[in-house]
Amino acid sequence: MCEYVNDNWATKSAAHLAAYVLWKMNWIHPFADGNGRTARAVSYVVLSIKLDGLLPGTPTIPEQISTDKQLYYKDLELADKAWAATGQVDVSALENMLNNMLAAQLLSATKEASGENAGKSGPLILH
Repeated sequence: MCEYVNDNWATKSAAHLAAYVLWKMNWIHPFADGNGRTARAVSYVVLSIKLDGLLPGTPTIPEQISTDKQLYYKDLELADKAWAATGQVDVSALENMLNNMLAAQLLSATKEASGENAGKSGPLILH
């Protein structure tokens, strides 16, 4: 997993690398418990580092995934099926999910900055 990320750091997008880590950490399944939480955290760290910093807005991508895991599970399964069928990495569904969640996270930061979220309770979640 680390070799793939390092070898592709300069050529692959932040979303691709984060999606790959999200899929591969779950595929490796290195812990007795906490694999999903760890995978989401490490994936988010990779995304943040590749994008040069902490990302503003709430809920964060890991929080959005935790809110409704069905799409997350479906997209992990699609990556598994692609790997089983072709031996090729295809995390495009996970990339799309992460891109949409990042957009929601950043939109909430924009709304907060403009005062649009003032007085509203709870996070903005877009699907």
